[in-house]
Amino acid sequence: MKRKICQRIRKIKKDLENKPFRLWRGSMTIEISYESEKKLDIPYEEIVNKMVVSALDFENCPYEAEVSVTFVDDEEIRKINSEYRGIDKSTDVLSFPFNEFEIPGNFDNIEESVDAFNPETGELLLGDIILSTDHIVEQAIEYGHSETRELAFLVVHSMLHLMGYDHMEDEDRVVMEERQRKILELEGISR
Repeated sequence: MKRKICQRIRKIKKDLENKPFRLWRGSMTIEISYESEKKLDIPYEEIVNKMVVSALDFENCPYEAEVSVTFVDDEEIRKINSEYRGIDKSTDVLSFPFNEFEIPGNFDNIEESVDAFNPETGELLLGDIILSTDHIVEQAIEYGHSETRELAFLVVHSMLHLMGYDHMEDEDRVVMEERQRKILELEGISR
């Protein structure tokens, strides 16, 4: 998994050195990989696609984007969490943003960075989302809602991270939670 992420970033950087930048707005790539043995009994691809697009629309992203979403088990997400964050325990979702936003959700300065775009498609490279299927099932039970709602929430949460939002400070947490709630409401997803 981590090798796949690093290889992808190296390939993109190499391509950027060898090809001129061009913005092409004809498609959007949401790459979904399922590497967990635990199967979700929900239309996870449809949910992921819908929530990625909803989050981008809510934030008025002016670009077609590229996002990678990978489903793994608790053991794999624990390893990734340990390696990249130094936290040796499993978690529900990890977000690996490709870009830094000066202001969360503000795409004004993105064009200044050629590295922000895939040179082959012109799509904005937002980053990678890693989801634990074990946590999706467990948290749906714990919070008393459906696996669909849990997956939708985690995708929206992670998409906001990819667009520069965080919840380290109370005021940032409030902003992020409100955006999550509104996006889910717009899609008719409630607890």
